[in-house]
Amino acid sequence: MIRSILIICTGNVCRSPMAACLFRRALPDCHVASAGLAPPIGAKADPRAVRLLATEGFDLAPHRARAVDTTMVDTADLILVMDGEQRRILELLFPHAQGKTYRICEFVYADVPDPYGCSASMFAIVLELIKHGIETWLTQFEADSAAAKPMEIRHETGRYAR
Repeated sequence: MIRSILIICTGNVCRSPMAACLFRRALPDCHVASAGLAPPIGAKADPRAVRLLATEGFDLAPHRARAVDTTMVDTADLILVMDGEQRRILELLFPHAQGKTYRICEFVYADVPDPYGCSASMFAIVLELIKHGIETWLTQFEADSAAAKPMEIRHETGRYAR
C-alpha cells in the first residue's frame, strides 16, 4: 500500500505543487509532498498556478519551493516526476530512488511539459495532463487494492513491485 508520495518537478513552483494538491484531495490518508530538482528555494508558486488551482478549490498561495533531499526520497513509497529526464537526474543524485520513481503520466507514455513562463492556457493544458496522469495512478492503486496483492507496474522501462 502506498502511504507516501513525493512529487518532483524542476522548480517546485508550477507542476509538482499542482499535482500534490490534486493527489492530497484524491488520497486524503496518504502523505503527499512536492519538491524540485533545482528550485528557487522559498519562492512562491507561479501566480498562474495559484489562480488556476483556486478555480479547483485549492489555495496554493502558502506554498514555497523547496529542494528534494535524501530524507524525502527515503520516506517516499512512490516518487513521481514530470518527465524522463527528471527521473534520470533524480536517480543519478539519489540512487536509492531507483525502483520507486516514475513519471506522473507513466501509463499514458507522456511527459508533462513545464509551463513556467507560458500563458495561462498552457497552465490549463498542463493541469489537465496532470489530472489524467493522477487518474491513471488512482486506477492502478484501486486495482492493487482489489487484487489484495502488491502493486506491480510493468512497462518498457522496468518493473515496480510494492
